[in-house]
Amino acid sequence: MSITSALVLFAVIWFMVFFIVLPLRLTTQGEAGEIVPGTHASAPADAQIKKRAKITTVVAFFLWAIIAGTLVSGYFSVRDIDWFHRMSTPEVSR
Repeated sequence: MSITSALVLFAVIWFMVFFIVLPLRLTTQGEAGEIVPGTHASAPADAQIKKRAKITTVVAFFLWAIIAGTLVSGYFSVRDIDWFHRMSTPEVSR
């Protein structure tokens, strides 16, 4: 796995985890009773983005280490998930 592949894999995992972490323990403005004019009642009262980004980074790094380690070890390869045998070596006819 090249450095670029590792960074792209980490970015994809990070954003997936971030979108999972965002709505957890979210207090909306409607629940808090302080709705700012021009916003929806379902808008977050205090998003705590910095805290959520730190949690996301820790979880994403842990998941990335497991996935990247599995890919680098060679335990699984792309050919293992080739269910339709499209990647088989073509027969050379003479």
